Amino acid sequence: MQRDRVAIFGSGGQLGVELMTEFKARGCEVAGFERHSVDITDQAAVERAIAQYDPAVVINAAAYNQVDVAEKEPLAAFQVNALAVRNLAMACRQVDARLVHFSTDYVFDGLAGRAYVEQDTPHPLGAYAVSKLAGEFYAQAYLDRAAIIRTSGVFGPGGLDTARGNFVELMLRLAAQGQPIRVVEDHVASPTFAPALASRTADLVEKNAQGIFHLGGGTPISWFDWAVKIFEAAGVKPPLKPTNEREFRTAARRPKYSALSNNKVESMGIAPMPSLDQAIRTYLERRRQRTAAS
Repeated sequence: MQRDRVAIFGSGGQLGVELMTEFKARGCEVAGFERHSVDITDQAAVERAIAQYDPAVVINAAAYNQVDVAEKEPLAAFQVNALAVRNLAMACRQVDARLVHFSTDYVFDGLAGRAYVEQDTPHPLGAYAVSKLAGEFYAQAYLDRAAIIRTSGVFGPGGLDTARGNFVELMLRLAAQGQPIRVVEDHVASPTFAPALASRTADLVEKNAQGIFHLGGGTPISWFDWAVKIFEAAGVKPPLKPTNEREFRTAARRPKYSALSNNKVESMGIAPMPSLDQAIRTYLERRRQRTAAS
C-alpha cells in the first residue's frame, strides 16, 4: 500500500485527522478534503476532485451526525449521509478507486440485547439512522468492492478542535461547571477510540477487504458507566446521577443496545481494539499534551 494514493473526505473531523496520520505513517500519499474545499453533496465537485487526484482508495469520514436535529432536518441529513455517498461511489467507479465508507451502530434498533454482527438485519429508528443506512446501500449499489465500516461512539483527541467535540469533552466541560450531571444508564454502545479505529481501518485497506465490517470499541457499556470511567480516569468527582430514556426524552429515538461485535475483523487477523480504560487513559494523556503545548 505504500505507493497508493489515498483521498480522505472529512479529514478535519476527529476520525479524519487520525486517518490522515495513520495512512501517512504507512507511506501513502494522502490528500485530505474538508467541506470548505469540496462539498460532497455537489456531485460535479466530487467528481472533479477525485478525477484530478486519481486515488487508489477513497475514504469517507464525513457525516451529518446531529441525531436529534436530523428529525427537523431530514433532507440535510440525507443529502450528506446518503446522496453524497452516491456521489463518491460514482466518482470512485469512474477512476476505479476503492471506497471505504463509515456507517453507524444506529442502523440497528437495539432490541437484540447483544452485540450486533454484520449479518444482523438493520432496522433504523429515525431520520439520521435511515440516512446512514441509505448511504450503505448507495455504496453497494454502485461499487462491487466497497468496504463499509460500522462504528459506535467515536472519540479522539481531534474532538478538541471540532465544534461539537465528543462525549469525553462534554463530560469534562460539564464537570468543570460544577452542576449536576445526568446521563442515561439504559442505553448501551461500544465507545470507539479514533486512533485505534484509524489503525484497524488501514489494516482492512491493506487486506483489500470489501463488504460490511463492525469496528466498535469492543466494550459494551452504558453511557452512564462510560461517564463514571471518564471521571475516575480524570480524577474528578462531579455530582453525577443516572437517568433513563423515560426521564430524558430526545427528539430522535435511539437504539437501547447497539454494541457491535468485532469478531469478523478479529477473525481476519486484525488486532483487537484496546480496552475502554486504556483508550480513556491514552485520550486524557494526549489531551494533557495538547493543552500543555497550546
